[in-house]
Amino acid sequence: MRLETITPTNYEAALALSVRPDQEDLVAPVVKSLAEAYVFPEHAWPRLIYDGDRLVGFLMAFLEIPWYPERDPTDRRSGLWRLNIAADAQGRGYGRYAVDAVCAEIRARGGTRAYVTWEPRPGGPEEFYLRLGFRPTGERSGGQTVGVLDLRPPTAT
Repeated sequence: MRLETITPTNYEAALALSVRPDQEDLVAPVVKSLAEAYVFPEHAWPRLIYDGDRLVGFLMAFLEIPWYPERDPTDRRSGLWRLNIAADAQGRGYGRYAVDAVCAEIRARGGTRAYVTWEPRPGGPEEFYLRLGFRPTGERSGGQTVGVLDLRPPTAT
C-alpha cells in the first residue's frame, strides 16, 4: 500500500471513487474534499490510497487548523478530515493504513494528538475508530462525535 498526491493523471480516478450506498450520508464525496483542499491549502493534506496499481481509497487530513478560534485561538488541531474507501475494497485494512499514515504525518510535524469526527448512528464508523484507539472527547462538531487519539509513546512507570 502507498499514498499518492492528487495529480492531473489521477484526479479523474479519484473523482470516480465511491463508498457503499449506505455510507454516502457519512462521508462527503472526493470532489467536495478536493474543493475544500483548494480553498484551505495550508490546512488540507489530500492523498490517494493505492494497493499496487489499484486505487482503493482517498484520505484527507487537516493539519493545525484553528478548532474554536472564537473561544481559544491557540487550540489548533490535526487529524483525519475524510476517509473514503472504495465500496469493493472495504474490510481489507486500507482504512487502518490510512489512519496510520495520517498519524505518522501528524507526528512528523510535531503533533501529539490526532482528531476525527464521526456520525453517531448504526452502521457508522464509530466502532472502527474506537478499535483504533480513538476516544470521544465529549465535544460535538456539526452534530458529529469528536474523537482523539494520543500519539505520544506511553511513558514508563
